[in-house]
Amino acid sequence: MMGWTDGYGWMGLGWIFMALFWVLIILGIVALLRWLGMGGNGSRDVPRKTPLEILQERYARGEIEREEYEQKRRDLEG
Repeated sequence: MMGWTDGYGWMGLGWIFMALFWVLIILGIVALLRWLGMGGNGSRDVPRKTPLEILQERYARGEIEREEYEQKRRDLEG
């Protein structure tokens, strides 16, 4: 008698390692494609707002008063 593995030992589980190998290869390719698609820096070409645009948005939302807006705008422009 050869036991429960019928003489194959760990080789009987070879298909599991082969499946795991291919899953890792496919995941690696997907990760590489996603990384390349994002330009390698993790951003998706999101337009950056300038400090003046942020200030204008804060004023438009009513977060700051006109005097504070004018002072900060002068500071940013000059």
